[in-house]
Amino acid sequence: MGLLSNNKLLTETENIAKKQSRSCAKSVTAPVSQTAPKKTYRSASASSAAPARKYRQPGTPVLTNNRAPAISKAPVLGRANPHPRSAEKKPRESRSTPVRFMALGGLNEIGKNLYVYECSNDMFIVDCGLAFPDEEMLGVDLVVPDFTYLEKNKEHFRGIVITHGHEDHIGALPYLLKKINVPIYGTRLTLGLVEGKLKEHGLLSQASLNVVEPRQNVRMGCMSVEFIRVNHSIPDSCALAIHTPAGVIVHTGDFKVDYTPIEGGIIDLARFGELGNRGVLALMSESTNVERPGYTKSERSVGESFKGLFARAEGKRIIIATFSSNIHRIQQIIDEAVKHGRHVAVSGRSMTNVISKAVELNYIKVPDGTMIDIEDVNRYDPSELVIATTGSQGEPLSALSRMSSGDHRQVTITPNDFIIISANPIPGNEKLVTKVINELMKQGAEVIYESMYEVHVSGHACQEELKMMISLTKPKFFVPIHGEYKHMKKHVQLAMGMGIPEENAFIADLGDVLETDGVEMKLTGTVPSGKVMVDGFGVGDVGSVVLRDRKHLAEDGVMIIVATMNRETGRVVAGPDIVSRGFVYVRESEALLDEAKQLMAQVMENLQERNVREWGNIKSAMRDALSEFIYKETKRSPMILPIIMEI
Repeated sequence: MGLLSNNKLLTETENIAKKQSRSCAKSVTAPVSQTAPKKTYRSASASSAAPARKYRQPGTPVLTNNRAPAISKAPVLGRANPHPRSAEKKPRESRSTPVRFMALGGLNEIGKNLYVYECSNDMFIVDCGLAFPDEEMLGVDLVVPDFTYLEKNKEHFRGIVITHGHEDHIGALPYLLKKINVPIYGTRLTLGLVEGKLKEHGLLSQASLNVVEPRQNVRMGCMSVEFIRVNHSIPDSCALAIHTPAGVIVHTGDFKVDYTPIEGGIIDLARFGELGNRGVLALMSESTNVERPGYTKSERSVGESFKGLFARAEGKRIIIATFSSNIHRIQQIIDEAVKHGRHVAVSGRSMTNVISKAVELNYIKVPDGTMIDIEDVNRYDPSELVIATTGSQGEPLSALSRMSSGDHRQVTITPNDFIIISANPIPGNEKLVTKVINELMKQGAEVIYESMYEVHVSGHACQEELKMMISLTKPKFFVPIHGEYKHMKKHVQLAMGMGIPEENAFIADLGDVLETDGVEMKLTGTVPSGKVMVDGFGVGDVGSVVLRDRKHLAEDGVMIIVATMNRETGRVVAGPDIVSRGFVYVRESEALLDEAKQLMAQVMENLQERNVREWGNIKSAMRDALSEFIYKETKRSPMILPIIMEI
């Protein structure tokens, strides 16, 4: 279907709170259907008894008023009590319909963010991202969350809400939509990037993409989700205020505080303050940069560095590697190129796709004649060129890595190249990045990277910004998200320093279910979670056993025993022969392999004398005997595969 424009979304009246309460009250007592009904989307103005409408109809409920539904206020932290005696007479807090929160990705890890909110029979998803495999996942292309719990409850899902367009927040959407097809809500650029991704997978025609602006609300059954503008390293990023019967939950998504953004306005601190004054039940806050003191610098500081570096590179070809999704950075590169009379070429499929979509949606402004095709770079003088490329993390197949190894079809590195790596290495990628830098320097190029000049700033909040978020929202409960355990632990300590009681701060793990009724929050159970590996077209068919075998093959190689037997007599008519791959160099180990063949012939003869005809027993005996012999001779344990053929 593609994107639904904002003006096609229905508005909601200010009495949403009353209707929301009635809907929730009815849904509490409604039994859960045992059979999956047609995928429908409940109107914000309809009661639970009203007939359901298909979600793809243009009646998708979005509130355009800035007022949030009236909800029960959670206690506010940090306020002095001027009447100590009155505190003793404070009426007991009333409990509301419980709201459950769980993460299927994004806790104890950086990446594959996927969070679920549930109230009564209504559920929705926040983000659906992927992660890239670590060094132990041999041959794996991508890692996505485990969707088992989502598939089991698919009839209860009202939608998917996306905070921003990074891969670790949208990359797994195609894999989820093949199992659960529900409406997707996000800002214009975010859904523009989602649209391209779904198109690649052939899913765009069946998807319902709904554009939402900051300060708008989307109804999710007895809950509603309000989008709040934040700053990040990609435009159109939003935090979420989730209005529930139990109270307001603020889900920050990825954010920073940038008072001088390149485009799009500053973070809506006023709205966070309004929510905090009215009472925020819980804050789910990202933790990526919690170990860094101070504030994250503005993206404009990178532009100032570019000015000096472009002047320094006069007469040379400039190559800049950065994250493909950092649209503000790419805009600054284009602006500086135009000032110096240079053309800009783009190398790398992901960057090409993102820039094309950003130009189409007017998030990147490019003067006519500035952009050229990467195929045409050799037609221009090096002093007239800027090449924007992927590979800032040293990925082996990225454009910059191929340039460093001399495998790039259009670009050959020379001493006349001035290369800027405008990114910090992600933890774990340091060796890859260093290798690329070394190879580029060996070819004579001048390489500038983050530790030398200010050519990169983070898109994530540092300590003072995280403290600001806690101070503005004044949450009753605090749950750190989007980080490894050390990040979440540090974030809890930070929150406690801001007045959050220790018993109100929770470090959850993947699959943990946190439940709150407005009065207390507690862990109530777990749901299936974990990592699902994508290898080619296969999703989930690579597991721990396959990875173990791949690791075994990679470390010790394989020996294959081939023998042919007579079906009637059980006698060996050919072989046994031994084939070795990745274990020893055959020409230098002929004596070892000859001994192994003799051993296998002896084993099979003994089995024949004992009238052993079962293939499983024959293979097991061959495998054990050869494994023992090889380890005794070499102290290595290759994978051994016996193959028996009958004639």
